[in-house]
Amino acid sequence: MPLLQSLQAGQPVPFGGDRFSTVSPELAAAFQPGDRLYVVQSTGNLLHVTADVHALVTDCVDQAAKAAAALRTTPAARVVKFYRVFAERLVEHWDAIASANAADVDRAQVLGRSTTRLRVDRRMREDMVAGLEAWADLVESQVEAGQSGLAGEELDFVDHGDWQVATVTAPLGVIGFVFEGRPNVFADSAGVLATGNAAVLRIGGDALHTAQAIVDHALAPALAESGLPAGALSLVPSRERSAGYALFSDRRVSLAVVRGSGRAVAELSSVAQQAGIPVSAHGTGGAWLYADLDADAERFAAVVCNSLDRKVCNTLNVAAVSRARAEELLPLLVQAADRAAAGLRPGARARIHVAAGSGAPLGLGSAPESTDTIDVVRAEGVVAEPRITVLPIDELGHEWEWEGTPELSVVVVEDMDEAVELFNAYSPQFVASLISESPEAHERFRAGVNAPFVGDGFTRWVDGQYALGETELGLSNWERGRLLGRSGVLTGGDLTARRIFAHHADPAQHR
Repeated sequence: MPLLQSLQAGQPVPFGGDRFSTVSPELAAAFQPGDRLYVVQSTGNLLHVTADVHALVTDCVDQAAKAAAALRTTPAARVVKFYRVFAERLVEHWDAIASANAADVDRAQVLGRSTTRLRVDRRMREDMVAGLEAWADLVESQVEAGQSGLAGEELDFVDHGDWQVATVTAPLGVIGFVFEGRPNVFADSAGVLATGNAAVLRIGGDALHTAQAIVDHALAPALAESGLPAGALSLVPSRERSAGYALFSDRRVSLAVVRGSGRAVAELSSVAQQAGIPVSAHGTGGAWLYADLDADAERFAAVVCNSLDRKVCNTLNVAAVSRARAEELLPLLVQAADRAAAGLRPGARARIHVAAGSGAPLGLGSAPESTDTIDVVRAEGVVAEPRITVLPIDELGHEWEWEGTPELSVVVVEDMDEAVELFNAYSPQFVASLISESPEAHERFRAGVNAPFVGDGFTRWVDGQYALGETELGLSNWERGRLLGRSGVLTGGDLTARRIFAHHADPAQHR
C-alpha cells in the first residue's frame, strides 16, 4: 500500500463518515515524507507527527515491549528492590531535582503558563516516597500470600471432577501515559510494575526538565540497581505535543492513560480509541456541592473553605444552594471562600461567578457584574477583576483553572432535584457532595447524580492514595460513559488481564 508522502493546501480529508477538513497551507508546507497525519474523527482536527518524533516514540515502545516480555518471568523481589531504591534516591538527590524544577518554573512563568501543578516541594517528595513504599509493600504481600509472579493471582477455580479450570490475573503489557506537568506522576505510574507491566510516559513540556532529572537521578539508577530492564519505565524526551499522538497510535500499547485538561485529553483519547486502545481518561475536573434545605450552616462553610485550599481536579468548582436558604448560606459561602483565599495570600478574596438569576442574595440584582474589584493571581500575573460576575446557566460546567485566587461558580436552585439535574447536564460528572442532615436525602442524591465519586463533606478527598491507601495511576469521570468493572480510581492492581488454565486428569477427555 502506498505511503502518504505529501499534502496539498486545500486538500479535503474526510472524517466522521460525512464531513471533511481541509489541509492548511502551513500543514502542507510542514509535512514531509515519513511524517504521519492523524484525523480526530469527532472533530476533524488534523494532527501532524513528524518522522523524527514518531521514530523517538517507536523506539521507546520497542524497549517497553521487550521489558514487558522480560517482566513476565522477573522475580518479584527485584521489583520490590526497585521501589525501595527509587524512593531512597528521590530523597538523596532531591536538591538536584528541585533545582531542575526551579528552572522549569522560571521558564513557565516567562511563557505565562500556570505553575500550580508544576512546583515540587518536600510534601510532594514525601507523597512520592510514600507511594513507592506502598507499591513495594503490595508486591511483598503478594509474594507472602503465595502468588506466583507479578500477576498470577487466582480469582476463580472451577472443579469439574476429572478436570479443573483456574482463572488468574496476567499483565496487560505496555501502558502509555500522557500527563500534564505534575512530576509526582512518576511515582504513581511506577505502579504498573507491580502487576508485571511496562510503561512509556510523555510529560507536558513545562515539566520535562524536572522529569528528566527524576529519571537521571532516581528512576534509571533504581532500574539498573534492581536488575530490571531499562525500558520497564521510560520517559519520551520530547516537548512536542505530537509525541502523545504517536504513543497513542502505537497498537502495542495495551492501555492509554491520559491526565490533563479538556481539549488535549479529548484529542488524545480519540487517537487512542481510533487505534483500538482502551483509554482511562480524566480531562475536565471541578467538584460540585449542593447544600439542601436542612444543611448545617457551619458544616457547609467548613466544607467550602476546605475544598478550595489549592487548584486541582477535585477542587470545588460549583456550589448550589437551596433557594429557601440562599439569603443565609450564600454570604457564608463567600466568607468561607475568602478564608481559603487568605490562606493562600494574606488579605486575598475569592473570585465568584453567580449563575444568572441567583445573584440577589449577594446584592448583585440583574447587573452583569459587581462594581467591586479584587486582585486576582493569574498565571500571567496579578490582574484587577470584578469580585462577582454573572454566569449563564449553560456555562456552569466551565472549570476555573485558577492560580493563586480561589474561583468558583454559585447557583441557587429550588430543590435537590434541580441540583441533580444541573449536575447531570453541565458538570463533568466527576465529584458531587451533598450537605444535608437527612439519610433519605443522601440516598436520593447518590441514586440521582451520575458521578463516580459522591460524598457528604469536602471534595478534596477524591484521590486514590488519600482515600484508598493506594497510589493512583489516574482518575476517570463519567462524561464519556461509565467504566466496566472498576471504580473511577485506576490503580496498579487494575492493570491486569485474565488467563484461564486447565488441568485434565483424563488424557482421553473429549467433548
